[in-house]
Amino acid sequence: MNEFDTQKDKYITFKSGNEYYGIKIEYVNEIIVYQEITEIPESEDYIKGLINLRGKIIPVVDVRLRFKQKPIEYNDRTCIIVLNVNDIVVGLIVEQIAEVVEIQEENILPPPSIHNTDKVQNIFVQAIGKVGDSVKLLLDPDKLLNDDDLTVLEKVNDENEVEGE
Repeated sequence: MNEFDTQKDKYITFKSGNEYYGIKIEYVNEIIVYQEITEIPESEDYIKGLINLRGKIIPVVDVRLRFKQKPIEYNDRTCIIVLNVNDIVVGLIVEQIAEVVEIQEENILPPPSIHNTDKVQNIFVQAIGKVGDSVKLLLDPDKLLNDDDLTVLEKVNDENEVEGE
C-alpha cells in the first residue's frame, strides 16, 4: 500500500462559524500557527495578503470572509492550512483545526441542491461527509479560489519559482 492509499479517505476538518468543514488531506502541505500577514492592496477582502514561509511567499485567504461569514479576531487557535491545489500553494486562515477524520466513500453524499442565496459557502461544498452522528461539509479546493484569485496567486507562485532557481 503506498502513501496515497493511506491518505485516500482522510480529511482535515476545521471549524468556521457553526459548521465543520473538511478538505482532503492530499491537498494539505502543512498546518502552521497564525503569523504576520503583509496585505496586498486592492485585492478581494478575503485575500488577507502574503506570508513568508521559510523564504517562500504564500498568499493567504480568510475562510470566514470567503464564506461571507462575519470576520472574527484571530487568536491562539487560529491556524493557517497550507494547501497545494493544482501546483498553486495557498494558505487558508481557519478559526480552529478540529481533527483528521477518515470518511469512507459510502459515507460521502452529494451536497443538497438547496437554492438558498445567502448560503454562499454551498458553492464551495463538493460533498457531505457523515462522521458518526455529525456531518462535515467537504470543500472543493478549486472552487475556494475563483479564476480572478488564481491569477493573483499564480503570479505570486511564479515569482517564488523564479527566485528559487
